[in-house]
Amino acid sequence: MAVYLKSYRDPASFRPERFNPVLLGGSANMKAVLTCLEPGQFIPVHRPGVDMLLVVLEGEGRVVAGEREEAAQPGTTVFVPAGEARGLKAESRLLALHVVSPPPTDADHVEVAARLKQGTWK
Repeated sequence: MAVYLKSYRDPASFRPERFNPVLLGGSANMKAVLTCLEPGQFIPVHRPGVDMLLVVLEGEGRVVAGEREEAAQPGTTVFVPAGEARGLKAESRLLALHVVSPPPTDADHVEVAARLKQGTWK
């Protein structure tokens, strides 16, 4: 199924309690989401079995990729291979394009769910 959006901002949606992944499209081989974070929200550092490409579109924050932690701002582009650490924390309202291949399984998100429940980024 092909989906066309005039702007990545069209589907942007924020939640007060945690980051919000908005599905842009997906197939058996790939999944693309618009990740929407308010200041202080985060995707916990985790190590799923999928490749990831992250592009920060708006806002500022911190990104973990493998053993590195760096500042993130519009234009920051990060590729992290399967099994390597990754995470994102917003310092301001942040929008990022988040593409993973293959689509993650429930097992890939166990670590994310546990860290969100604990309220810990790393």
